[in-house]
Amino acid sequence: MADYSYQPWHELHQDIEGIRLRDSFRSLTGQQFAAEVDLLARQFNSLGVGPGDVVATFLPNRLELITAMCAAWRLHAAVTPMNPTFAPPESAYQIEDSAAKIVVTTNEFAARDPEVYFPGTRVVPLSELAASAEHPHHGQPVSTDELPELPGPDDIALIVYTSGSTGRPKGVLISHKNINAMVRSISEGFGMDQTFHALMPLPLFHCNAILVSFLAPYSRGGSVSILDRFDPMEFIDAVAEYRPTYFSAVPAIFAYLLQLPPDSGVDFSSLRYAVCGAAPASIQLIEAFQDKYGVKIRGAYGLTEGTVGSTAVRLDDDPPSGTVGRALPYQEVRISDGKGGFLPVGESGEVVIKGDNVMVGYLNRPEETAKTIVDGWLHTGDVGYLDENGFLFLVDRIKDMIIRGGENLYPSEIEAALNTSSDVVESAVVGLPHDVLGEVPVAYVSNPDPAAVDAHALMDHVRPLLAKVKWPVHIEVVEDLPRNPIGKVDKPRLREMAKEQFLAEV
Repeated sequence: MADYSYQPWHELHQDIEGIRLRDSFRSLTGQQFAAEVDLLARQFNSLGVGPGDVVATFLPNRLELITAMCAAWRLHAAVTPMNPTFAPPESAYQIEDSAAKIVVTTNEFAARDPEVYFPGTRVVPLSELAASAEHPHHGQPVSTDELPELPGPDDIALIVYTSGSTGRPKGVLISHKNINAMVRSISEGFGMDQTFHALMPLPLFHCNAILVSFLAPYSRGGSVSILDRFDPMEFIDAVAEYRPTYFSAVPAIFAYLLQLPPDSGVDFSSLRYAVCGAAPASIQLIEAFQDKYGVKIRGAYGLTEGTVGSTAVRLDDDPPSGTVGRALPYQEVRISDGKGGFLPVGESGEVVIKGDNVMVGYLNRPEETAKTIVDGWLHTGDVGYLDENGFLFLVDRIKDMIIRGGENLYPSEIEAALNTSSDVVESAVVGLPHDVLGEVPVAYVSNPDPAAVDAHALMDHVRPLLAKVKWPVHIEVVEDLPRNPIGKVDKPRLREMAKEQFLAEV
């Protein structure tokens, strides 16, 4: 049985000299970070936060989000990180569903009508946060009360909400046991030590940034540089200034970086690798990025319900093209046959995951939890297969499969064909309702100059690559694809767009 008694965010490697955490406002050593966490814990405690309570954060990427999160954990409270671009109905839903006791937010949002954004919740603006760059008396103590012992493995650490692509967003309950298991899995899988330095372009309201770019490297004595947001030019400037050793991103970020002109002054020599997760990247995108910048992209795969990561291409792997890697240490990845058993090598079925990283469940949704975790196996809803060496290949999402006249079509196969064209930066295929066939495929492709792309020529390009039943009935060229808050292509939105544009024509 693994030991989950340690806390990777508290009193760990404090003696290491130098800056361990930074954002665009300030930087902290390990000792300063631990002191700020305890200071904020005492402040939260004075506001009535205690074991089992929930602290919400409604902040852009900055150090205060991390210190507030760890301060809540210090009190055995959970944290629900919120997307700071939410409209009032979205923020109000998460506040009410999670029963958050306090919310830490910017001074700007605190000055707005708090009952609209944060109904029934005590609002703590950054100017009132005891350890904040915006506090007028930065670093002043608020209490000398003794803090409780560190939280136990079964205490809930995070309530992270899914994107809500099907129905209302669900709160995923992640315990400290889940977090510690995930940190151990990532840090050992990538051989992390105190020389690792993560650059964080992804938002901290999602598990990827929290686990892959903060807790995993920090637990091994490494350091973290936090970006407010992703901007291609700001990103390359940050790489030049901070000299990180890796970053974790979504495919869109790699696509944006790939479009930078040759005279952009890119110097990625400090990077040992980059991790690509959250959504599958095309083989063409990965190879083009590696060829242009000389930085290896390590594919990875996981779900919020699995505390972020379950497979990855490790540093010493010689991976076959198109894989999202092998199971990370201390996790099992199998292919379900849908009848309680598992499929052999090479056969496609639902990807299932087992390990101490698998979530506790969905908040207040026992029936959905029971459907998702069966006999300890997390059912992902993704279709894939394993090769003889344990490398996982994703085929598609079960719910994204298009059934055309009884034929099962996987959008990813059509997308792969479209991506072989040099005119296509990224593609997404969705099903369009059809009175006779049930569904037909519609393709959206992105290019910075949509007018320069001939959709008819693109159709001619893919016809030799696909069976006729897989040919898209329409190809629409756009400047960029719609995305959800964590950067994944928003296929529910594309389905609605397809209905609005083409339904009358089929």
